[in-house]
Amino acid sequence: MRPEAIDPDRVQSILRKHHAEKWGLIPVLQEIQENFGYIPPQTIEPVANALRIYPSQVQGVVTFYAGLSTEPKGRYVIRVCRGTACHVKGGRSVLQFVKRELGLNEGETTPDYLFTLETVACLGACFLAPTMMINKTYYGRLTPAKIASILNQYGKREKE
Repeated sequence: MRPEAIDPDRVQSILRKHHAEKWGLIPVLQEIQENFGYIPPQTIEPVANALRIYPSQVQGVVTFYAGLSTEPKGRYVIRVCRGTACHVKGGRSVLQFVKRELGLNEGETTPDYLFTLETVACLGACFLAPTMMINKTYYGRLTPAKIASILNQYGKREKE
């Protein structure tokens, strides 16, 4: 799933929905990211104009928050936990296995834009350690076989 062309009308529709209030910057950016998979650079200026703030302020917020991205991500964003509980229970091997399976390093996306690999400080699911998350779904008590099965299921979804 390659990033789609940016439709200015869609951006304007998002801005209208938020009534052009500068306090709505983060929700606007979140919705843009939800629609396009990232914050396209060409949306910075229209957002700034609509909210009556400087483009540098918009860019500052985009680059400050880890949850916002200026780079296109894959359809499935895999977040591997690096928290203490996960580390103690084999989190490093989970990350290494995912890297090997997908041929990615942290922060990279597959050429077909199917998967993006990220790490996070903690997913907050320590009782399931080691854990990872794909989009909004948590997976725990991971083993190499379980990870392979999970990744295979996501790959099969795309072929259907």
